[in-house]
Amino acid sequence: MATVAQAIPASHDPVVAALLECDRTLVKIGRRIKVLKAIDWPLDLEERFLDAWRRGQPELPAPPTQPRVMADEMAALEALMQRIDRGHPIGNWLFKTAWSYHVAASMLAGIGTPEFTRCSTLLYGRPDTKYRSQDMTNADGAQEMLAITDEMIGHHLLPPVPFDIPAEAFASMLRERIGPIFLHDDVKVVLDPALPSKATACSKRITLRATALFSERDLEQLTEHEAFVHTLTSLNGRHQPHLSALGVGAPRTTRTQEGLATFAEIITGAIDISRLRRIALRVVMLQRALDGADFIEVFRGFLDAGQSEVESYRSAARLFRGGDVRGGVCFTKDGAYLEGVMLIHVFIRKVLQEGRGDLLPMLFTGRLTTADVITLAPFRDSGLIAPPRYVPPWARDPQRVLSIMAFSAATQRLRLDRVELQRFVDYEDEVIADAGWKSPH
Repeated sequence: MATVAQAIPASHDPVVAALLECDRTLVKIGRRIKVLKAIDWPLDLEERFLDAWRRGQPELPAPPTQPRVMADEMAALEALMQRIDRGHPIGNWLFKTAWSYHVAASMLAGIGTPEFTRCSTLLYGRPDTKYRSQDMTNADGAQEMLAITDEMIGHHLLPPVPFDIPAEAFASMLRERIGPIFLHDDVKVVLDPALPSKATACSKRITLRATALFSERDLEQLTEHEAFVHTLTSLNGRHQPHLSALGVGAPRTTRTQEGLATFAEIITGAIDISRLRRIALRVVMLQRALDGADFIEVFRGFLDAGQSEVESYRSAARLFRGGDVRGGVCFTKDGAYLEGVMLIHVFIRKVLQEGRGDLLPMLFTGRLTTADVITLAPFRDSGLIAPPRYVPPWARDPQRVLSIMAFSAATQRLRLDRVELQRFVDYEDEVIADAGWKSPH
């Protein structure tokens, strides 16, 4: 590891030197606070619940709800936050990052209690929050998204997607897809039969559930979402020469990370309407769970919306991880996907509108929030922050991104409810008639 003297840019600023030391300490503490591993449900709960459901005797799952107290880590974070100079932009960023780890540790200490949801809300938000600059909540946006997709094509009319690619074959396809991008790093694609979710990603590997079957659409979505955002930003952060915290997934970066990853699916055309509905539906069901609906009611809500029994169970389980299956105490992270993608959409439009296309690559410099991109941008020039080693293909040309977003914004004014297919037939006949041409017959 580089010494402090070697790590400081040419200015040899003693304030920066102290902050770099805080950065290294923060990374050591933060890596010990692993939220998802602490709240994952055992795989056997799924089979047990679905068996009872199919017998017509559904029972609430009984996941472990043992709080995980991390007193040493919380004390170390409190001491660190006392040392950090918040008057410096880098110091304020480090303080907020340390604070988010402290909230995450408090959340794990409150597993199964209202404190868990209170802390989860601080990190990931709530679907019923209305921001000062907006007229609707995240839940309202999700309902509108479902209504729009229903208007386009009802969920009962969606053709089934064939999930017929075994995990081993899919892993090989994914390796071929990501290899040409990560030229300087060996990113492994590995299989894990006990993985609760279908896929996860970090800087060193992308893990797939060994028992899952995948589709061609999964290949596009996992490439853009997991590989070219989550893995890519982690790698870029780990390659930073000075600020190591850019390479760790601090809880406060979740909304931007998931929003950016989902936006990548949209801007590249990798997302499909079923997945878009699934993201919106989770927000709606999260609101119901927070309002008191229990696991069975939420499971039934997913089922009624067109999801399979297995998918409905897994969607409901995501919302109740670390919470209370009787309702009211939930893990609110799934609300961050839709809120995050809206945030990224507005941020990128604003950045390009104001001629700040240089900020777009900053989104990929490491695990950052949109606020961090603005705050830390000046430190690119000083050399404290290096440019990203990897940038997804879609983000390399701001003009391409802007053209797609401009077209999307313009077409929002078209009213589909006023158009029938016959209108496309009648239009030219009307033009000819208006021009004064009449048929001799």
